[in-house]
Amino acid sequence: MAVPAFAPEVPTLVLEPTEEAPRLARRFLAERFAEWGIEDDYVGRLVVCELVTNAYRHGEGPIVVRVFRDERDGLVVVEVWDAGEGRPVVRAADGAATTGRGLLLVTQLVRAWGVRPLIEGGRVAWAKLR
Repeated sequence: MAVPAFAPEVPTLVLEPTEEAPRLARRFLAERFAEWGIEDDYVGRLVVCELVTNAYRHGEGPIVVRVFRDERDGLVVVEVWDAGEGRPVVRAADGAATTGRGLLLVTQLVRAWGVRPLIEGGRVAWAKLR
């Protein structure tokens, strides 16, 4: 997947698909929140970490993270792009499982979320924070 060009005003981070990607994405989000004067970034860091972890584990190619405020309501939107073709699935809660709860947690913490295909191939998972 070629990394798409973005408008310069939208903060964007391109990551290699490594185990360092979630940590770097959390730091990127925390820096954006600090720039905007938002003190509580806990949910944002958790959401970006889960979405980037899914891209790292189940996606392909570079991971693109965008964090911006929706012009209509001022809420923060987190987008995570990768070249994978599959769609993330929210699994039912399983007390015996050691993984697979990330998207279920995200759905409980955000105002809205979803996944859409990219014209150039791949997908973008997004979440609008409360």
